[in-house]
Amino acid sequence: MTQTEFIANFCRNNLNLRNAKLGNEYYYQSLPLCIIDAVFSIGIKYQTTQSVVQKYCNFFKLNKIRENIQDVPIKEEQQSISEFLNLEDKYDFTNKVFDNRNRTSAQNGILKSEAVFLFAKVLNKYGIDYFQDMPKLYSNYLYISEEIMQIPGQRSGISLKYFLMLAGNDNLIKPDRQILSFLKSILNENVSIQDAQALLQQSCEILKKEYPNLNLRLLDHLIWNYQRSI
Repeated sequence: MTQTEFIANFCRNNLNLRNAKLGNEYYYQSLPLCIIDAVFSIGIKYQTTQSVVQKYCNFFKLNKIRENIQDVPIKEEQQSISEFLNLEDKYDFTNKVFDNRNRTSAQNGILKSEAVFLFAKVLNKYGIDYFQDMPKLYSNYLYISEEIMQIPGQRSGISLKYFLMLAGNDNLIKPDRQILSFLKSILNENVSIQDAQALLQQSCEILKKEYPNLNLRLLDHLIWNYQRSI
């Protein structure tokens, strides 16, 4: 049995593949919420991230989750990244809006509240304001990814991958410690961030023969929930 067959078999026996569905965070109303979630979620409990997103929505009286999860909201119903950036100098995001002083890393890290705006500024530079602008990101991906990974604490690219998932990409995983721990527990060996994507992609292809609605993003979400429960 190959590694991917072994992983697929474990998923088949331990994950609720038949009734799988994404969490509400995959249906945010606006791109700034995806950025906040993606940056804050690294290295802390996800409940803390959810709290930060909710505080932001409460502070500015914004809808967090779109009404129709089948379609992205029209631009007029979204908060643009440009609008988000215009708020930076008007409010104390660290202490008042996000009420969170977590840093991107323990050594030489910056405040996550600062990293969120640096991330947003890169997207804004390339004309990305709304969900409808995401094709611009993919057409400029090499440049955008390089600039985002230069932000302190973003070198791994995990936040960028997770942002893309939150913004609608079905073909990625968030290769954080939950995913890597899951794979290590099955294979009894450490798995790199790069190998994690390939292993789960191949495992997902095996599982899709039985569960045609499954995709990599959904499999990642199922694994995350499984890891939280053990």
